[in-house]
Amino acid sequence: MSPEKLVTVLGAGGWVGSSVISELQRQGKPTCSVHRNNLEAWLKDTCNPGAVLYTIGLTADFRAKPYETIAAHVTLLSRVMQRPGVETLIYLSSSRVYAKAATANETTALTCLSADPSDLYNLSKLTGECLILQDPRPGFKAVRLSNVVGPGQPRTNFVGSLLHEVRITGSAKIHQGPQTAKDYIALSDVTRILISLTEKSKERLYNLGTGKNRTHSEVAAWLKRQGATITFADNPEWGPSFPVLDVQRLTSEYGSLGDPFDQQLIGM
Repeated sequence: MSPEKLVTVLGAGGWVGSSVISELQRQGKPTCSVHRNNLEAWLKDTCNPGAVLYTIGLTADFRAKPYETIAAHVTLLSRVMQRPGVETLIYLSSSRVYAKAATANETTALTCLSADPSDLYNLSKLTGECLILQDPRPGFKAVRLSNVVGPGQPRTNFVGSLLHEVRITGSAKIHQGPQTAKDYIALSDVTRILISLTEKSKERLYNLGTGKNRTHSEVAAWLKRQGATITFADNPEWGPSFPVLDVQRLTSEYGSLGDPFDQQLIGM
């Protein structure tokens, strides 16, 4: 029996990266955790890195850190791709690239506006994808990840900020309209599929979400079922509008996904 392939996780200190590492270790698979403090040494190393998961990236603070956003999503990725021995590389992009699209299929032609500060993030992720997909190595793949929900939820995203507020005060207020909707996916499904992608896949680009938009009203109801008091602002802001994510390519290979809101997270 041949030895199992090593999985190297770049960004192992982040929420998704650390969750993947924990699951790999639970399964007894060989892993390598790469953090900020050992990234440069890893880039210069000549040992076989195995399958590489690129979970490095900026999220909520990208508007305040444009140079860091480009560096994380494009410049550093380019260096990783040029490291000797890398033959399998999974790049985490984002379903946010569909913000101005009418449909959300992996083959949809996407629109961005360079003068729109919100599109800096989308353009950087798409540039990273382009690097991956134009490389001839078939083991180079990208996933457009939707909004992840799970234990240890960071407070820097919508669900995480609500959970943080509820844990402190027992209540939270939502400042966008109740019909604002987007796709969510459970952290457990994300880790399962990312690990599977390091082993085999038919395609090189996947939407990684549930394929079902959930409204802020539904998120509020989920929190209320856990005992929280949730209200909406009197004059809510216009929330982003996203098309329903097409996940047929994903589910045809990796099976159905769970309900991300079938979790009790206020106490976690």
